[in-house]
Amino acid sequence: MAKRFVRARPKTARVRELYDRLDSGEIASMEPFGNAITKALMKARFDPDTGEAVWIEEDYCTPPLAMEREAVLDDYFEELTIVREDADEPTAWGQIEHFPRLFDHVLESR
Repeated sequence: MAKRFVRARPKTARVRELYDRLDSGEIASMEPFGNAITKALMKARFDPDTGEAVWIEEDYCTPPLAMEREAVLDDYFEELTIVREDADEPTAWGQIEHFPRLFDHVLESR
């Protein structure tokens, strides 16, 4: 199972919609990736130095995150970059855990 370390610039005007879709379970119901993307994005962090969302996501696509981008990610993020294609999940989350949670930061600042 591959874990992708991802950075992307959130489309701030659409973050509330993304949060609501995640929170309602709408995105979790998408097969085959819904649960993984929901879990990852609900834990996503915000890097204040770059203005990017950062997260680690389970993914089996080639190219990486292809289905997720088409169905969800490209609607809510720009400049999506796979920083590491096969990240060690605990280590990667440890590198970003000091950042504020994405939805807490972005929704509070609006």
